Amino acid sequence: MAGPRHKTTQEAPVALPLGFAAWLLDCAPAPGCKVCAANWKQLNAAKDDGELAKAARHATEIRDHASGAH
Repeated sequence: MAGPRHKTTQEAPVALPLGFAAWLLDCAPAPGCKVCAANWKQLNAAKDDGELAKAARHATEIRDHASGAH
């Protein structure tokens, strides 16, 4: 006798507005800053892997350079 069937639901992926990723990742490494250069490299790797949240964290680190965070 077969067991009861369980219905599972999965939410559809969130569709971000066009250009949102570009806006979120908009930054430029400060010239001569090794921390910014490392974050830039990691940002691009994460973006290429489709890891937008990880890429956004690196973009934030790069933008924080102006505030003296690193």
